[in-house]
Amino acid sequence: MPVIECDVAEARERLADAGVDVDEGNTEHERWRATHGGATAVAYDDKVVVQGESPETIESLLREGSGRAHVYFDGACRGNPGPAAVGWVIVTDDGIVTEGGERIGRATNNQAEYEALTKALEVARDFGFDTVEVRGDSELIVKQVRGEYDANDPELREHRVTVRELLAGFDDWTLTHVPREINERADELANDALDDD
Repeated sequence: MPVIECDVAEARERLADAGVDVDEGNTEHERWRATHGGATAVAYDDKVVVQGESPETIESLLREGSGRAHVYFDGACRGNPGPAAVGWVIVTDDGIVTEGGERIGRATNNQAEYEALTKALEVARDFGFDTVEVRGDSELIVKQVRGEYDANDPELREHRVTVRELLAGFDDWTLTHVPREINERADELANDALDDD
């Protein structure tokens, strides 16, 4: 449940400017409430709490846009192919902006990695970041996207095209292979999603 410390009057204006209906709060402590994109934002004196299944869209409207983000991604599957999930973490100099994990059905290890990278980039885009420094522990995926390896599998080629299109939407980007321990939180989120019944 994201908590955004901000000027709640300015945050309300940003939502209204984006066409989101903002209602009065339900209690004396709530300044206002807004529901958008599958999530509800509730404002208090100096913070906004976002609740719901998909907080990314409304959260991106509430936060100050642009800037640079560090993006971590990881895919996980049980069997190859097998039940699969993705995990992602978006970090700025101020700390974790958002993180998440979700099941994606049945996939191979490499398909899950691509799905995780795609999801992470979509979230970073939705938050309005201009520059992303992307890190993952799949050397194959990193090198395929950077053009150092070919993608012989037709499905992986399609994933690579999708990722390259998303990356082209940023002013600047880097994609780096990192050891698994650097990517531990994204890995944990993907595996937690697989463990959830």
